[in-house]
Amino acid sequence: MSRDLKKNNNEPLAKQLWKSADKLRKNIDAAEYKHIVLGLVFLKYISQAFSTLYNTLKEDASEYGSDPEDKDEYKAENVFFVPEKSRWSTLQSEAKQPNIGEVVDDAMDALEKDNLSLRNVLPKVFARGNIDPTNLGGLIDLISNVDLGKDKSQSTDVLGSVFEYFLGEFALAEGKKGGQFYTPRSVVNLLVEMLEPYKGRVLDPCCGSGGMFVQSEKFVKEHQGRYINFFGRISFRS
Repeated sequence: MSRDLKKNNNEPLAKQLWKSADKLRKNIDAAEYKHIVLGLVFLKYISQAFSTLYNTLKEDASEYGSDPEDKDEYKAENVFFVPEKSRWSTLQSEAKQPNIGEVVDDAMDALEKDNLSLRNVLPKVFARGNIDPTNLGGLIDLISNVDLGKDKSQSTDVLGSVFEYFLGEFALAEGKKGGQFYTPRSVVNLLVEMLEPYKGRVLDPCCGSGGMFVQSEKFVKEHQGRYINFFGRISFRS
């Protein structure tokens, strides 16, 4: 979708996605809608990363004996293991069903159970009565068409730009409350330039979208710094 969008529209992919997603919001407040949209975008990203490694392991099964359903295989590659009911292909196939909200909530719950670091982090708000199943299915179809790229670094860049743009738009929609979870990139860049994280560890206890970590990594690469560790917690909850 990203390539096609850029051919037909000069607007950035993230901006076009926001306009399409916002049309499906209807009567849902931005404070709640952000959990729905960002949760689905995140699920699409980790599901795509899982599928890429899954297919590789499947191809290598006969030669190396690798098992595409072995959780340790994914842990070794720093990839989240995604159970079958949480895979994006499953959600996409159920997108037109009237119980799609329950399907997504179950997918989030199953994903948390198989990944300790995600426990009590992912949103499970999709089956609420104010969320129209048709609009939710339309949002899933919209995100299904987003090409995050097959290369890990490329998909991370696309996810980051979409995630950051959406957070900014939600912050504008929520006003002061939105500012509690989003810090503009210009401010984050200034903080990183002042901190000069050439080495060591970066701690952001209220990291929100993780912008400080992303900019710190870019700073290290641009200045040929040493490997640094990041500490903090990214959460979809306000």
